[in-house]
Amino acid sequence: MTDKSDILLDAALNHVPFDGWSDDSLRAAARDVGMDAAHAKALFPRGGVDLALAYHRRGDGQMLARLAETDLQQLRFRDRIATAVRLRIEACEDRELVRRGTTLFALPPYAPDGARAIWGTADMIWTALGDTSRDVNWYTKRATLSGVYSATVLFWLGDDSTGAQATWSFLDRRIDDVMQFERVKAAANRNPLLRSVLAGPRAVLSCVKAPSPDMRDDLPGHLRPTPPAQG
Repeated sequence: MTDKSDILLDAALNHVPFDGWSDDSLRAAARDVGMDAAHAKALFPRGGVDLALAYHRRGDGQMLARLAETDLQQLRFRDRIATAVRLRIEACEDRELVRRGTTLFALPPYAPDGARAIWGTADMIWTALGDTSRDVNWYTKRATLSGVYSATVLFWLGDDSTGAQATWSFLDRRIDDVMQFERVKAAANRNPLLRSVLAGPRAVLSCVKAPSPDMRDDLPGHLRPTPPAQG
């Protein structure tokens, strides 16, 4: 975002708890900073929706900055994920701002925006933690983490425990559930019978590729047809 966008977003945060992520908040923020309404609309064309997404991106950036300052080497991988999710939630300045966002993105016209924002957060976490998968695992990792993150945020919004300890315990349980699923997958891979049964589906899934990191038009990925057998 430009500096003016940051200034406008900061001003809007004072109004969102009362007016939500809305055009009213954008107009009020513009008045607060002495900005022309047309200029404010040019910075955030969809009004409150773009404001909410900018706030979400700001939180992602703060999480990445804190992750870069955190020594993760001594942690188990599941604890690295938990740390990243916790840092992302702690980047939220006010629960009411997040609550207003969940209300906005629950509306059908904006649900895709909310889903993309959460997916983007999960992608940033996996990328920051060194994920190099380029096959179907690229998708399953981000889909699973998106679910964990979303559920934890909703729990956090209603958590009144000291230091949000109940939230962090909830997060640990959700990650444990995911790890248990991964252990089941590993056991299936070691089972000769199941490995044979799953050979067909695996062949299909092997064609799924992650988006090219340097090509936005490759989103959300592609299928690479399996070349015909040489006879």
